[in-house]
Amino acid sequence: MDFKKLIVYQKAFKLAMKIYKISISFPKEEKYSLIDQIRRSSRSTCTNVAEAYRKRIYPKHFINKLTDSDGENSETVVWLDFALECKYLPKETYNSLHSECVEIGKLLNYMINNPDKFGSSKAF
Repeated sequence: MDFKKLIVYQKAFKLAMKIYKISISFPKEEKYSLIDQIRRSSRSTCTNVAEAYRKRIYPKHFINKLTDSDGENSETVVWLDFALECKYLPKETYNSLHSECVEIGKLLNYMINNPDKFGSSKAF
């Protein structure tokens, strides 16, 4: 199976693209801070899933990369918090994006706790 068929990858990629499109409207003075950071963390969520999947024959590496992905997903939530507080996002948009991050986090945690279902085995 290709990593692109993983539901978590698809959801993370879709979220990263939404964040890219939404962040275009953020103020120019945020270009090298909030915009750059939120785009990087959201993109890293799905890129780490891809890396993890390729390393799935090594259980510790698989779980490590998934944990990195979960960390990037959590970082994205913090940047969304800043965007909301700075009034760059309407509350409804924030709620929708935040919900997607929560869902992605649940999927990542399922993978971390069940590596054998993804071609790996528990490293513990």
